Amino acid sequence: MLVRRNLLQVKRKHLGGLLLLTVLSIICVAFSMTGNDDFNFARREILLRRIGHEILLQSGDSVSRVLPVKTIAKNEYQISFENAFTFQPESLVNTTQRLLAEDPLTSDYIVNVLNCADASVVYGYAISKNKKDDIVACIGRRQPIACYTINIKFKPTGIITARNGYLLGGLTALAFVGFIFLRSAKPRKTFPDSQDTGIITLGSMLFDAENRKLMANGNAIDLTRTETRVLGIFALSPNETIERSRLQKEIWEDEGVIVGRSLDMFISKLRKKLEFDPNIKIVVIRGKGYKLEISA
Repeated sequence: MLVRRNLLQVKRKHLGGLLLLTVLSIICVAFSMTGNDDFNFARREILLRRIGHEILLQSGDSVSRVLPVKTIAKNEYQISFENAFTFQPESLVNTTQRLLAEDPLTSDYIVNVLNCADASVVYGYAISKNKKDDIVACIGRRQPIACYTINIKFKPTGIITARNGYLLGGLTALAFVGFIFLRSAKPRKTFPDSQDTGIITLGSMLFDAENRKLMANGNAIDLTRTETRVLGIFALSPNETIERSRLQKEIWEDEGVIVGRSLDMFISKLRKKLEFDPNIKIVVIRGKGYKLEISA
């Protein structure tokens, strides 16, 4: 009995050492890769400002400013401008291709030019390292002078994927070691509570805030982090007016970023994603804010 107890203590010491080694490995990998990514992401924002600068020069504007680049979602950025301008689609495509070729994190990306007035897409295209997958249309049609923003969404890179793989592998090892330590503990039965699933019913649609998805007729519609936060506020108070100032404060102000017309843009995107159910609408309450109307 004594020998068995000593062997058990030795095993626990080895398992403790393995657990500590795994934790340290995960921390080292995460910090080393994150530091490099932060530098490259900062460099990317400079390239995006250069894109805005060259677009203004091509429009004949060498005076007005390119506003601070905004991060509007994961791997998605917005270039804004002080004044209205015009652009040639072909020049925009060539400029983004030339400058973003200097970004080590860039592989494939999608560019959308939005009209500030209604957040509608006036021009868009997709660029891929595999040239045959490029999607570019309407070359040669010069756009009228107006207020535009340029949204660029990047495909996640192999560096980020590799880092996530290391972290996932490390977490798997931790889970395995934890299972060995806790296998002698008696498991307790748990019963799921349908009210704690985090899924909210909106008409005929289901809103899964945790996984950032809308489900309609068996189809899953992906939501960005910001879209999820905006819809979450509406979902908790359906058919009630939500003040514009409250949405801006809860979604953007605490993060210390510039709001501008970001709220209107995300409202427009959510409306399109809610079109699967005609009984669900986000309506404007003039002078106050918005309301998520759900008809019976």
